Amino acid sequence: MNAVLDLPDRDLEGWTIAFDLDGTLVETHQDLVGTLNRLLVRHGHPPVPMEGAAELIGSGARALLEHGFVAAGASWEEAGQDQLFDDFIADYVDHIADHSVPFEGVVETLERLSERGALLVVATNKRTDLSELLLTKLDLARHFAAIVGPDKVSARKPSGAHLIEAVTMAGGDPSMAIMVGDAAPDTGAARDAGMACIVVTFGYTQVPPEELGGDVLIDAFEDVEEAVDGLLTDLYVARALAGL
Repeated sequence: MNAVLDLPDRDLEGWTIAFDLDGTLVETHQDLVGTLNRLLVRHGHPPVPMEGAAELIGSGARALLEHGFVAAGASWEEAGQDQLFDDFIADYVDHIADHSVPFEGVVETLERLSERGALLVVATNKRTDLSELLLTKLDLARHFAAIVGPDKVSARKPSGAHLIEAVTMAGGDPSMAIMVGDAAPDTGAARDAGMACIVVTFGYTQVPPEELGGDVLIDAFEDVEEAVDGLLTDLYVARALAGL
């Protein structure tokens, strides 16, 4: 007699979970700041402290470069050079996964959400090609229906257009989507798109996580699933009370 399979309840069917990348899915600051420091030394400047620059990662590579070079005593003009940005990208590509690793619980949580029927998408301000390269090297790309950087959308986070278009590209419904992120661009985009937002406390943000305006605050990635369940329970209860 064939054994009965214990299949998971696909209770998240129809829902899309959108994730930020740096500081949410993957701990990337060592490789990003490592590239910054190699460029600083190459241009005759001292390196910056690893943790001091990590908070600026969510603002993009140019902001990270300008912060590092200005802090090291360079002129603003030198910090904003296009060639410097191109050199940064070239070096980062060569070292993109030297030290970067998924946060604890990421793989298991993504697998459980998928088993329950959720559609998963990455919505990041990191360039799409770099995001795809990093996630592929870490064997995470397979979990996502789409990986969407700012070059693939009409406006980057904190615009809600980024999330709406990313969810649509993944084949999801933006009215049934939740954002998971670590910084102001994530919460801002979620509010603009009319989506609930789960904020992780272990990422890269210049604003204290509790002040970002998220709907749920979590201290570990493995708590994402419980946070999603809580948000959906509240939604369904509110709908029932409203007679919808």
